[in-house]
Amino acid sequence: MNDTLAIDVAGMTKRFGKRVAVDHIDLQVRTGEICGFLGPNGSGKTTFLRMLCGLLRPDDGHGTCLGFDVIRQSAEIKRQVGYMTQKFTFWEDLSIAENLDFAARMYAIPDRRAAVQASLERLGLTARKTQLAGELSGGWKQRLALAACLIHEPRLLLLDEPTAGVDPKARREFWSEIHQLAGEGLTVLVTTHYMDEAERCHRLAYILNGRLLTHGTVAEVIAQARLATWQIRGPNLVALGQRLAGLPGVDQVAAFGNALHVSGDDPQLLEAALAPLLNEGLEMQRIDPGLEDVFIHLTQRAAQQVSV
Repeated sequence: MNDTLAIDVAGMTKRFGKRVAVDHIDLQVRTGEICGFLGPNGSGKTTFLRMLCGLLRPDDGHGTCLGFDVIRQSAEIKRQVGYMTQKFTFWEDLSIAENLDFAARMYAIPDRRAAVQASLERLGLTARKTQLAGELSGGWKQRLALAACLIHEPRLLLLDEPTAGVDPKARREFWSEIHQLAGEGLTVLVTTHYMDEAERCHRLAYILNGRLLTHGTVAEVIAQARLATWQIRGPNLVALGQRLAGLPGVDQVAAFGNALHVSGDDPQLLEAALAPLLNEGLEMQRIDPGLEDVFIHLTQRAAQQVSV
């Protein structure tokens, strides 16, 4: 990772009729950085990715992607981007090797045979190269999709929820490969709903209703939220959670295994709400909030602002 910017855009906006899908988003991503793009379904993440790689033209905004103007040079950007969509889009009645050869043809790669072989070896697909894509499990389909995205040696990789429906082992192997690629200088922008995956990213951006609510490293995003969180252990936690929900200073109550996480953005008001519990024999301690606590907090706060 270095200080040059692979993505440097400002005011990126996309409208579909009266609906604003992406609302004046500014984003900078350094070369070799893995940037996690988070937000609920329908928040505008996929639309933003498609604008970056030239599949959608922004209605407003400006900037560069890989040094090319996002408005005027979308064709140049497309040639240097690998885009892995949410849905498996390859030919299920073709083998792995045939699918990769087709991808190489699409990118007009001169020595297709060498490119396909290199992709098979890079993603550990050589032993399965004759297997039909339709017979593959979710994890192997994911490897094929990634191999196809990389076959033309892109400088930027856009991954749209790449591990949805994939087992934990395949997910870990996938992220190991992504970090290896980033270490070689490839820039990665990845959307995900998994908090453990978000924590694997160098930097995060959280989008809701088309607006960027926060961005930075994991530590910076948590610090910016200024959220106080207490962990409570003891009997009858379900009933306790119901008692606490809605009290002044209590913004959210969530079960985490055998404990409750109780959070609020006013530490003193939150402590006052929890003070009566000190005499009930419960185990209570102040803890650092997690990403899930922070993102739920941001979502709730945004909803409150809309309703005002």
